[in-house]
This record gives sequence, C-alpha cells and structure tokens, in this order.
Amino acid sequence: MKLQDAILSIGKKSPFYHYILMGMKFIPDKKIRNLKLSFSKEGDLVLYYNKEKLEKKDIRMVEALLIHEIMHVINQHFLIRPKNSRDKKIWDLAMDASINQYIPELDAFGVPLNVLVEEGHGTDNDVVFAVPPAWMIGESAEVYHAWMLEEFEKKGRFDVETVSELREEVDSHEGLYDSEMPVEMILELTKDKIGRAFNIYESEIPSGVKRNVEILLKRPILNWKTILRRFVGVSVIGERYTTLFRPNRRYDHLPGWKNEYLPNIAVILDTSGSIIEEEIGEFLSEVEKIAKVLETDFWLVQVDKSVQMVMKYRKGDWKDFEIIGGGETDLQPAVNYVESKLKVEGKIIFTDGHVDLPMVKRRVLFVLSKFHNKDFVEEARRVYGKSSVVILK
Repeated sequence: MKLQDAILSIGKKSPFYHYILMGMKFIPDKKIRNLKLSFSKEGDLVLYYNKEKLEKKDIRMVEALLIHEIMHVINQHFLIRPKNSRDKKIWDLAMDASINQYIPELDAFGVPLNVLVEEGHGTDNDVVFAVPPAWMIGESAEVYHAWMLEEFEKKGRFDVETVSELREEVDSHEGLYDSEMPVEMILELTKDKIGRAFNIYESEIPSGVKRNVEILLKRPILNWKTILRRFVGVSVIGERYTTLFRPNRRYDHLPGWKNEYLPNIAVILDTSGSIIEEEIGEFLSEVEKIAKVLETDFWLVQVDKSVQMVMKYRKGDWKDFEIIGGGETDLQPAVNYVESKLKVEGKIIFTDGHVDLPMVKRRVLFVLSKFHNKDFVEEARRVYGKSSVVILK
C-alpha cells in the first residue's frame, strides 16, 4: 500500500519524522480528500486518509504530505482559533505557507501568497501548495495571516473561497480546529511525543524545522492572557481602523470601523552575564507568548549594566533575535529609559534577581527564572506587593 511504503521510505531518510509517525493511528476514510489530522479522546495523534486518492499519487508526494501533517503539530497549529469561516480559510493558507517552505516536494510546486493575493484566484493549478512571498521566508503562520489580512483590506478583494477550495486538495484542517480534547492537554501530550523524538534524533532534524521544535518544547509556562488582564487592568484605546469583516452599520456595502483596545507595555530583558542560555530560552518563550496574546508589537529593552538594545517586538521575532549583553547587572538604566522615553502602562521585567531591586514609578511585574535569587523575590514583594512577582518553574 502506498501509505505504508511512504512511511517506510521516510524511516530511511528521517528517523525523527518516522518516530512520530509510528506513534500515530491511521484510519481510512473515503469522505476526506487526502489526509486529515486529528486527536483522539485519549490524546493520540490520528491521521485519517483516503486510500484511493493516495494510491494515485507518486510515493514522494505521499511522503511530503505526511511530513506536512507532522509539521502542523510541530508548529502548534492546533492552538489557532479562527474568528469565522472566512478567517479560517485565510489561516489555512497561512499555516500551509509556514510549513510547505520546508518540504522540497511541496515548495517546488508552491504558489507564493503574494501571487494568490495579486491575481485574486488560485492560478490554473488543480491544487494549491501555498508558500511564502520571496521576501518573507522563514516566518510563522501568524505573520503570514497578518500580512494577508493587511493586503486583503488594501485591495478590497481576494477570492479566498476559490483558493481555499484548491488548497483543500492537500489536506483538511478541521481536526486541528475542532478537537474534543482540551487544548492544554493536546499541547502537553504533543510536547511529550515530539520531545522524545527530538532527544533521540536531534542531529537528524533540518535546521529550520529544529528551531520550531525547540520553541514547542520550551512552551510558555505562564498564562499571559490572565496575567496581563490583572496586571494592566483597563486597556488603552489603540488605532481605529476599517475592517471588511465588520460591515458599516449605515451602509452595508462599506467597511466598518473598529476600535482596537490594547494594553501598552514594555518588556525589559536582563541579558547580563549571570543569565544562562537556558534562562534566555525560557524568557524568549514567554516573550513570544505575550506577543501572541497582545496581537500587536510592544517595546522590548535589553539591559546588562546599561541599555543595550531597544526594539519593537512582534510575533515571530524570536527567529532572528540577537542577545546583546553579558556584562554586569543593573536594571535601573532600563527602567529609567522606559519611564522617560516610552509611554507605557507598565513594565514586565525578566531577570534572575541577582541584582539590586530597581526603583519603579508605575506598574511593574517581575518574572523570575527558576534559578532566581530568593532575597530579590522577598524584597520585590515587600516593596511592590505580593502580585508583583511570578516565577518560572
């Protein structure tokens, strides 16, 4: 059978992917077009497949499609929750673009997202393998989704229905969106499965895929949605913009206006010599989660004994993030800079606490690593309150 042959072939080329496939359940289903990844109530990865369709494909294409499904798990696409059916179709393309660029067999026949947007349809192909624009290689699904929405609103047209229908010839994403299992449990179980494969076959994984696996395994420990709501309190009003997804109340044919309410914060990252690589990795994982929760960029300041870098951080920036520092520790220069130069509601400071407690005028939240200084924690809670400190464990 073509599916079994493809799995065996993958085993010879990539033990990492093969290990994950061996932990899946395979169920034939004539109702689906090709493949559909889902999760059982017990937390197993389940891959539904159309045997007749797969038998007609070249074995290399079947291999590519199987790896495509694994990449959905590695990239945590089961965490995505589209707002509506139209948004789902845009997410489908964005997710595929973030994956297909790493699979040569699919990338070779890929149609860049900018071509799909410019031409407004799915070209003359019978199937669409979405890939990124040439200037956006290596980004996440979140970045591609945001870019497509922006382009869509600029042009006021995009035949997403036609393109999505052609994309569905690749696989179905319904199982990612509609699992009966709690997302938190899926995340923990997939992390465990992929973590075991990573520990055994780390050296076999392509560099681009390896970085995504590392991010999955170093998933955020804190619930930033809850923390930010409690920390920031009342949000400030952001930009007022038009959106095609919200009709104008007076004129149905015109886009409506939407006010965006966003907590305005700055993140201070301790990059002094006392911070080890493991702590930096955990800090960045939490910073990325903050970006996903806020759905906007925010100020990030790197500091050792002085301010080393000030930048606007947005989702996915971890891929090209450069750590600058390594000297002695003093958080006060960063606090002073944020309070004098940046208009923010509060500051989130990532540190190990092996430093003097800074004097902060407005709201502050200290995020301490598991290798933290207990004296710093006690002093911070005494000065700024019990809720001013959270600890990564």
